[in-house]
Amino acid sequence: MAFHRVAAYIPVGAAALGLGMASAAFRPRPGGPRFDFAVCADRRGPVTTDLGVPVVADHDIALLTRADLVLVLPGAQDTDEPAPGVLAALRRAQARGATVAAHCLGVFTVAATGLLDGYAATTHWQHADELATRYPRIAVHAEHLYIDQDKIVTGAGAAAGMDMYLHLIRRDHGAAHANAIARLLVVPPHRDGGQQQYVDAPVATGEDAERLAAVLTWARAHLHESPAIDTLATRALMSRRSFIRHFKAATGATPHAWLRAQRLNLAEELLETTNLTTQQIAQRTGYSSAAALRQQFTQRRGVAPRDYRRAFTHA
Repeated sequence: MAFHRVAAYIPVGAAALGLGMASAAFRPRPGGPRFDFAVCADRRGPVTTDLGVPVVADHDIALLTRADLVLVLPGAQDTDEPAPGVLAALRRAQARGATVAAHCLGVFTVAATGLLDGYAATTHWQHADELATRYPRIAVHAEHLYIDQDKIVTGAGAAAGMDMYLHLIRRDHGAAHANAIARLLVVPPHRDGGQQQYVDAPVATGEDAERLAAVLTWARAHLHESPAIDTLATRALMSRRSFIRHFKAATGATPHAWLRAQRLNLAEELLETTNLTTQQIAQRTGYSSAAALRQQFTQRRGVAPRDYRRAFTHA
């Protein structure tokens, strides 16, 4: 079932950025999912953040026993193991069916519960080696922005928490709601590529960056034309080789992978919000046929378009 009750656990020294992103993503909005968002800590009362400004937690960890989605927010000071009561509460929440999600240093707290043993996980690339060393039973993949394993979801560092939050909303409430929230927050609804792109990665600057941004906007508006890479390179006033290099540096993905992701994102929205047939959606998203769309959608999303529409129909 889709989650509605969201409990965010904050440790002492909690990263204010992480709390702000969680609050923004899961704030109830007219016409949106009926989120019930609340913050808890080891005990009720003020909790110091990394900014030195306290945040008041209205609940203690008993809140975790009632949530559908438990967010373990990152601290900003260290990766010491939390109190045993927190670990036990997280284990109980996951055992009764809640999704447990954490990003950045919050992943260390989930790792300490043992819930990630035998599974894959990610965290901030600066702390990935330490996570792998301290918890050798976890397969650490530092290149990912987030990793979803049904009831356990982990994310990379800092702003990648928003990628994870939007993924959770998209997964349980559909792409239309996730995209609407992303537009309100003025963030990408889905970033392609992993966090490797943020490790000393060169990016396009000046006129090249402006032209590339314009090309991305044009490509999103012309997915039905199935634009070729050479067409995009020409519009960017670059050679094919130079365009691919600048494109990957700026987005973390190849033009082909980025276009595929944009087509599937649009297909999700059309399946949710319209009564168009699969063939009509294929035409609008640049696929040669309904069969081609079904094949790609099923392979990349793990479910057929018809089943996706049945699960997420908001029309």
